[in-house]
Formats: sequence, structure tokens, C-alpha cells
Amino acid sequence: MQRTLALYQVDAFAEGVFTGNPAAVVPLEAWLPDELLLAIAEENNLSETAFFVPLPQGRGFHLRWFTPTFEIDLCGHATLATAWVIFNELGFKGERLRFESQSGELHVDRNGELLVLDFPSWPPQPVPVTPAMARAFGATPLEAHAGRDLLCVFENEDTVRGLAPDHAAFHQLPYVCNIASAQGKPGAGFDFVSRVFCPEVGVPEDPVTGSAHSLLTPFWAARLGKTRLSAFQASRRGGRLNCELAGERVRIAGRATLYLRGHICLPDEFRLSAKQGQGETL
Repeated sequence: MQRTLALYQVDAFAEGVFTGNPAAVVPLEAWLPDELLLAIAEENNLSETAFFVPLPQGRGFHLRWFTPTFEIDLCGHATLATAWVIFNELGFKGERLRFESQSGELHVDRNGELLVLDFPSWPPQPVPVTPAMARAFGATPLEAHAGRDLLCVFENEDTVRGLAPDHAAFHQLPYVCNIASAQGKPGAGFDFVSRVFCPEVGVPEDPVTGSAHSLLTPFWAARLGKTRLSAFQASRRGGRLNCELAGERVRIAGRATLYLRGHICLPDEFRLSAKQGQGETL
């Protein structure tokens, strides 16, 4: 005997299907065993699969994210994708969603066609540029800054777009995400561009990384002297983000679109569990 789970795949920070960053979203009534959640994420083989369960008394949802290799504690695009599913597929009538997560309380607001993430701000600190950074990115950055993730700033947008990184070399750097960024070209419509490499969590290049903009937004806000910024992640798929620095929070807005809806077929021996895991950040 089998039972099924609903499965949605949503392109987040996307102008349409086949753009932005795809995430799988699986609604649950209660938590399944962690090993099963990881197996589902591995089977989906996307950078993230999001799982959520309703909280009691309508207090929102508990949200977790898994890469194909382990659980992480913050993911922007999969949060955006989850919000899109709750608003558009599950019929949520309000304008704000509340999530409990390993990174604390998160919110997503509906603003017309845009969904707006309310995330923590992670201002990075300067660190020395090292030969290991140059090897990994395939070019020597002008400067480097770090928090949980590494930000390397390059001379211009063309340099960032043209990087040919050595993905194996990123394993020599002690960061989850390794971000290359530069100010956008004059007249191009973006304040800054970026690319994000995360081989440590099984994601060689992430198409669009919402959580990276928790670091990028305060950095470029200080550098450019303004709190509202337009951003483009220059991966092969590409993605647009509207960012705002709001004190100790950042607001990251983008669009999402449904790619597929379906069902996961599970053997009956998998029973519900209240387990919760630990994770890293992406």
C-alpha cells in the first residue's frame, strides 16, 4: 500500500519558467523522519527542497530546507517558492505569512505580483584576499569580506559574468557560499550583480540565492549610499531581486512561477515523526 505527498516545483526570483532558481515544495501535516526528508530532497536533486507544517492556532508554519546532501538553516528562494504555493495553491487569504525556522521568525508579504522576504541582515567584515580565493574564483578579487559566507568584489560586471571558477578549490575556503559581486554597469538597470558558488553543500553554482542578499544588501547599501537596491544574479538562468535595507533586516522581493505539480509515492511503512534537525546556511 502506498500513500502520497503533494509536490510542487516553483521557479523563484523568476520572470517565467526556466528562469530564476527552481525549488521543490512539499506540504506536510506533521514531520516525517529526517532521513526520509533528506531522501526526498536527494531524489528531487534541486538545490533545495522545502518542507512545511502548519503551526497550532493558525500561528503560521514551521519551515525547513534540505539540499540533496543535508539540511540547511536558511534559504531564500525556497522560502519564496513555499510562500507562492501557500498563497496560490493552498488558498491562503492573508497578505503576510509567518514562518518559524532555524533562523528565527521569518515573514513573506504579498505585494501584487511580488513576494517580499523579511530576512536578517548580515553585514560582512573585511578579510584579506588570499591566493586560495583567486584560485577558486579564477580571478583575483579587488577586496574580500566575510560573515558566514564569503563576498569577493571584482572590478566590474563583465569580470563577474566571465568568471570560470575552479569548483573543487572552493572546498579549501571555510564558507558555505562564495559570492562574486560587482557594481552594475551604468544604465543596465542593476545596482549590483553577483554569482554564488556553494560546492560545499552540493550546489556548484546556485542560480539565484536569496540568503546571499542578506549579506549583499547591507554591503552595497553602505558602498552606494542608498537603502533600496536592484540586483541581478548572473547565473545561466539569471534572476532579479529588489532589495531594501531596513535596520537589522533586509527585504528581498521577487516573482515566482509554477513549473509543475504532482505527487510523491511513499511506502506505507514511513510513519509520521516529530523529529527536527540541525543545518548549515545557504
